[in-house]
Amino acid sequence: MAATGPDTPVDPQAVRRHRILFRTIAKRKNPKLRRTDITVTDEAAVKRATKAASLGNAMEWFDFGIYSYLAVTLGHVFFPSENDTAQLLSSFATFAVAFLVRPLGGMFFGPMGDRIGRKKVLALTMILMAIGTLAIGLIPSYASIGFWAPVLLIFFRLVQGFSTGGEYGGASTFIAEYAPDKRRGYFGSFLEFGTLAGYVGAAGLVTLLTAWLGSDTMEAWGWRLPFLVAGPLGLVGLYLRLRLDETPAFKKLEDESAHASEAADTIETSTKGDLAKIFRDYWPTLILCIALVGAYNVTDYMLLSYMPTYLSDELGYSETHGLLILLGVMVLLMLMINQVGKLSDRFGRKPLLMAGMLGFLVLSLPAFLLIGQGSIPAIVAGMLMLGLSLLCLLGTMSAALPALFPTPVRYGSLSVGYNLSASLFGGTTPLVITALISVTGSNLMPAYYSMAAALVGVIAVACMKETAQKPLDGSPPAVGTKEEAAELVHAQVAEPKF
Repeated sequence: MAATGPDTPVDPQAVRRHRILFRTIAKRKNPKLRRTDITVTDEAAVKRATKAASLGNAMEWFDFGIYSYLAVTLGHVFFPSENDTAQLLSSFATFAVAFLVRPLGGMFFGPMGDRIGRKKVLALTMILMAIGTLAIGLIPSYASIGFWAPVLLIFFRLVQGFSTGGEYGGASTFIAEYAPDKRRGYFGSFLEFGTLAGYVGAAGLVTLLTAWLGSDTMEAWGWRLPFLVAGPLGLVGLYLRLRLDETPAFKKLEDESAHASEAADTIETSTKGDLAKIFRDYWPTLILCIALVGAYNVTDYMLLSYMPTYLSDELGYSETHGLLILLGVMVLLMLMINQVGKLSDRFGRKPLLMAGMLGFLVLSLPAFLLIGQGSIPAIVAGMLMLGLSLLCLLGTMSAALPALFPTPVRYGSLSVGYNLSASLFGGTTPLVITALISVTGSNLMPAYYSMAAALVGVIAVACMKETAQKPLDGSPPAVGTKEEAAELVHAQVAEPKF
């Protein structure tokens, strides 16, 4: 007798002859939900989890924002050269170095988060991130220790990048697994609220210090102050994360693993084995994730990290004025981002993501033409065009990405896909754009680069499945109230036929 499996095609004639048997098999494969199968979320716990995850994300982008906004100053401090462009390229190359090591961090921390839990790994990444940033603020300048200054800078950038490799995938997974299905977009949007808050904090602090101390003092020692703030911030984030419970989805996964057979317990799991499974079994979804994140990160870093440098170095605009304009745009985005999360819960992830990608595809060139005019109203208008397009991505992506992968491999797969893409396309964006402008002499290269990324994003969004208001793959349904749980169970009961 031939063996049959879940994917073995069934003979229609056999189904007709044995309807009851096949109906019973189908019911066993897809049993009806019981009340105990449904997770009823505790709103207070969801809010605590969202706050702890978002603070870590805010700190990550505070760190990277500081480096971006001080790129010119750090170039002078660590990379002495007669050529300003060479200094800037050296500084941005060091910025990109952290992203080159991020995939290694994702491959290390991601599978670990799927094995030992989201909470423990997120606490560890927070500690490493704080140490890396704090240490940069303590490095002596090139004038003091020569060659070792840039070496130490690169080393601690690598520490930052390695720890960040486990941050976004874990934080977005953490919030997604805590949130009720119908509000995952809203709670997920707080993660990117943290991104904007980190950037705003970095831009605001750098702007205030520059205005207060002046360029010469900033270059002498003032640049250190923003990096030194990371120590206390890291301790606060660590405290919040250690107070949390593990996510309901991971707890259920642990319970199911505990009831597995003793034979299964003898199978050795390793990071190498987990990674092999991700690349072997989930490579189509991994490619989709890389494409989505690549398009998102190029546009994100182009606007939020590179823009102040573009305004000052390429257009000769005042550094302080450029930062102030970007600061105002980001505050506006912060005020609106949670509403975008709610819209993605109501209308779906795909319409919002597609609107953002099409916005960059169509509006990038007009926006940079406006910015190139140099007047404050034109720069504000151009940055708002880009900012509102980015808002559609920021408010939606953190709920869309975790839903691509099932619970047993969610942290690992998302960390690998996100960080591979961030490494290739995100952190290299300032370096690539600066080099392209240098080679071509065209100040419109950022527009063309973001348009190319957006085109990839449009194709990726068209290929993804809609996941709004649906349970996460491999997790039970999650609802906000007991009444919702009762409605879900009741909805499975067939109406009597007369």
